[in-house]
Formats: sequence, structure tokens, C-alpha cells
Amino acid sequence: MRSRTRFAVAMALLQCVGVCAGLPASAQAPDKADAAAARKEGNLSWYTSTPVALAQQLADRFQEQTGIKVQLLRTGGQAVLRRLQQEVSAGRPGADVMTMSDGGAANGLAKQGLFEPFKPEGFDKVVDDARDRDGRWIAQRLSIVGIPIRSDKVKDVPTTWSDLKHPKYKGLMVMPDPSFTAIQLVVVGMLSRTLGWDFYKALRANETMIVQGHQQVFSTMQQGERIIGAEGADPRSFSDGQEVPNQKMVYPTEGVFIVSSPTAVIKGARNPNAAKLFAQFMISPLAQKMIAAGGVHAARIDIAPPPGQPALSEMKFIPVDLDLIEERGRELKTRFADIFQ
Repeated sequence: MRSRTRFAVAMALLQCVGVCAGLPASAQAPDKADAAAARKEGNLSWYTSTPVALAQQLADRFQEQTGIKVQLLRTGGQAVLRRLQQEVSAGRPGADVMTMSDGGAANGLAKQGLFEPFKPEGFDKVVDDARDRDGRWIAQRLSIVGIPIRSDKVKDVPTTWSDLKHPKYKGLMVMPDPSFTAIQLVVVGMLSRTLGWDFYKALRANETMIVQGHQQVFSTMQQGERIIGAEGADPRSFSDGQEVPNQKMVYPTEGVFIVSSPTAVIKGARNPNAAKLFAQFMISPLAQKMIAAGGVHAARIDIAPPPGQPALSEMKFIPVDLDLIEERGRELKTRFADIFQ
């Protein structure tokens, strides 16, 4: 039987109080990064799909704290994954640390032995299903995926995913490409299973615009070219956590998607100590609070939700089957492309 990402566990943890919320997953002491050795290495390479402004803020803060330079490669989740896979095939991985948005792919790469097991301090505070039990990857953040709309232009607001099939939304919608962003790959995988591929055929008939990633969804809507995100992240995550006056998030009644963005230390990294120190920083309270302040849910259960956004325990969610995404990822991308070509 496939294992599934069951964020119901997270809900229970979030609703616990006192000892429950702080209960460690095991009695094992956290792994320690060698800070002195990391400083001698002096730099590290980070491949990431983290939103641009947030990625730079995290890199800058880490460099301020440690003096270690972060060489940042920021692109979409699928592009990050392809880049690493190509480099691994050539025997020269360029990344020391990677953060992407595809838990299924992270599981697959972990099974191939490409990640260095590492359980830093705070590992036990991360949502159970947003971390590999052996420490081969751990979520940096949790993306909440719903239906963003231009609140100043959309009068008849969709309330369900299925509503988007209605002809009245023809020419109004935009969504990202699952071949570019791993978050959309998860959504396509789950919605095609629950609603069928006819859902995406209907979106094609409604002339839904396809763009690369979530930043482009936000920008396209800001420009007024399209006014509904057929799938998108909270607009506040592209505005340094601040309210966007003309955009808001709709939480479909069937549920939203909660997608983890794994961080992993690459096995054989050129700067292994700096990589571990950076991975440790990523789930530190400081970094996790920076993530929440940037409009994205932190992975730790002891960090408050982004300002103005609901806690995980207050949302209905659609379970994500990471095994399905890992096993059928290529098929899902091909089927989507065939519909929207």
C-alpha cells in the first residue's frame, strides 16, 4: 500500500498544547553541524525554488551570521530538479544544498542515495509528514495552494475547484505549468485523480493561460491580463507577506493543497560542513519566522502562521500521495501538455 502525506497528523499536533506540541519524535540527540569547519570552507551553493525575495533574505541573513557566502541559483522546482539530475549524471553535482517543491521527487532521490542524512536541531518540531524519517530531507516551508482571484474584478467568485469548469470563466484564468513548478505537478496529480482529466479539458476549453510558475500567475493577475488563478499560492507570499489590495485567496470547499518544500544536503557536496550548517539554519526559529513573515507557512509546528492567514488546523485539505507523484510524474506532465498544447 502506498504511503500518503497525511497532514491530519499535523492538525493533531497543532491542536495539542504543552508537552504534546514539544514531544520529540525520538530520544536521539540532534545532529550537529561543525561551524568552525563550515567557516573554513567559506561558501556553499544553494539550488532553490524558494520565492525570489525570500530566498535572497535567507541567504543574506545566513551570510551575516556566519560569514559564509551563499551562491544562489533560484528557479522553478522542476528546473531545480532537472539541473541537479543532469549534474549528478555527469558526476559533478554543483549544489551543496537543494530546496525544491516536490516531495515525491525528494523521496525518489533519497532512495537513490543522493542525499546526506542530517537531523538538525528542530527536526522534531517539523510537521511529521514534511520530513523524511531518516533525515534525508526536511521541509523548509509549506505552500498552501488554492484559487487566488482579483477581488476588484471577480464578482461571481468560484467556491470549488469544479466551479472553474464553468464557461462563465472563459478567458479569465491562468495557472502554472507542472513541467516547470513541482507544486503544480502535485496539484495536477491529485485533481486529475479526484476530478478526472475532463477537469483539465474543461480548463483548456475555457482558454486558461499557462505560464511557467506561481510568480508569473501573480504577475499576470496584477497586470489584469487574467483575473483568476486556476491554481495558485497566496498573493501575500509575493508581496513580502503584506496584503495585496486587489487580490485574495479562495479556499475551495473540497479543500486546499498543502505542499512541502524539502531541503536536502547533497551527498558528496563540495562544502559538506557549510551545507549542514545552512540546512540547520533553514529550520531554526529565526529562519522559520522569516518564512512566515514572508507570507508562507513555516514547516515547524511551533511557529505562528503568516499574518492574516489561517493556521493549518483551521483549513480543510486534500491529502497528497507522494508515491503517486514520484511514480507517475512524467506521465502527468505529458498528459497535461497534450491537453494544453
